Amino acid sequence: MAIDLTYDPDIEKLIDRTRAFTREHVLPIEDRFLGNVTDAGGDRLRVEMQAAAKDAGVFAPHAPVEYGGHGLSMSDRAPVFEEAGYSLFGPIALNLGAPDEGNVHMLAHIASAAQKEQFLAPLARGDVRSAFAMTEPAPGAGSDPSALTTAAQRVDRGWKINGHKWFITGADGAGFFIIMARTSGKPGDRGGATMFLAPADTAGITVGRHIGTLDKAMIGGHCEVFFENAFVPDENVLGAVDEGFAYAQVRLGPARMTHVMRWLGASRRAHDIAVAQVAQREGFGAKLGDLGMVQKMVADNEIDIAATRALLTKACFELDRGGHASNETSIAKTFAAEAIFRIVDRSIQMCGGLGVSDDLPLARLSREVRPFRVYDGPSEVHRWAIAKRTIGAAKRALREAQS
Repeated sequence: MAIDLTYDPDIEKLIDRTRAFTREHVLPIEDRFLGNVTDAGGDRLRVEMQAAAKDAGVFAPHAPVEYGGHGLSMSDRAPVFEEAGYSLFGPIALNLGAPDEGNVHMLAHIASAAQKEQFLAPLARGDVRSAFAMTEPAPGAGSDPSALTTAAQRVDRGWKINGHKWFITGADGAGFFIIMARTSGKPGDRGGATMFLAPADTAGITVGRHIGTLDKAMIGGHCEVFFENAFVPDENVLGAVDEGFAYAQVRLGPARMTHVMRWLGASRRAHDIAVAQVAQREGFGAKLGDLGMVQKMVADNEIDIAATRALLTKACFELDRGGHASNETSIAKTFAAEAIFRIVDRSIQMCGGLGVSDDLPLARLSREVRPFRVYDGPSEVHRWAIAKRTIGAAKRALREAQS
C-alpha cells in the first residue's frame, strides 16, 4: 500500500496563499532592509506585517484554532512554514518564528487554563512576543541543560529566581519569559528543573546587552538576562515542579523541526536564485548551467533539498503519532542544519562575485543559516545522542539474546 504524501485541499490552499503573501508582500520589505530586522523597524514592522498576514488569512498556522490560528499538525506545518521561510521576514509576519512558535506549542500542551488566557492567547494573537530563558554562560546550561545553575527558591506563595542567562532570543521587547530554573539537586543532575512564567516587567528581571551575532533577522536580538530575586507566584509555575526537563522535550523536538522547515525555505530561495543565474549567464563558451562542475552543484542542491524534506517528513510523522521522536528529530536536525548551509554555500559559489554581494540575498541567507548548526543542539551533540541510542539498543539486544 502506497504512503499518501499529499495534503488536504484546504492545506494546499493555505500553502498557495502563504507562498503568494511571502513573495509579494514580505520579500520586498526584506530586500529593502537587506534582512536586518532592526533597521526595518523591529516591532513596528512586525505589527504591520502581522496585520497584513491576518488579512491574507495566513497568520499563525500552528496556533490552536481557539486562539486564532489554523491548528495545523506538524506534518501539515512543514510546507506552510517552508513557504514562509522563503523570506527571512516571513516567519515574523506569520507569527511562526522562534522562539514564539515553540512557546505557543508548549503552552498549548502544558499550560493551565488560566495560564493560557494570560500568556498563550496574547502570544498566539501577536499582541506580545516571548522569550525562552534557559541558556547560561559557562559553566551553566548550554548544550548540556543539566548544567543549569539559575536557581528558584521557594518562598511564601511562590518562588524567587536568581541567575544569569544569555543568548536569550527575543528578550528585548518580550512581553513575558518562560524561565528554566533549578528547584532541586545541583548542576549536573539530570532532574530538578522547573519552568516558570513571568511577565517581562516583573521586578528583578533585567534585560542586558544584545550579544552581537552573525544573524540579523531575529527580532528582539540575543540578549543577556539577569534574574535578581525575581518573584514568581505559585500559579505561574508551568507544569509540575522539578519536571522542567521533561516538559522541555514537548518543545524541543517540534521546535527543531520547525527550524528545519523555515530554513529549508530560505535555502530553496538561494537555490532558485542560483539556478536562474547559471541558466542565463554565459562563460567559457557556454551557459554556466551547461558546464559539468556547475551541474554537479545544482544536482547536489536538489539532493540535499529532497533528503532534508524526506527526513523532516519522517520526524513530523512520528511527532504527530504522539512520540518524542528523539532519534528522528536528531537525525533530521543534524542533516538539515548541514545540508541547508551547503545549499546556500553552493548557491553563492554558482553566482560568483554577485553571490557575496548585497545585490543578491545569498550572503545574508548564509549568515542567517550558519548558526543553525549550533543552536537547538550542535551537530556534535546530536551525533553523540544518535550513536548512544543506537549502541544502547545493540547492547540490549545482545543481553536479551544471551538471557
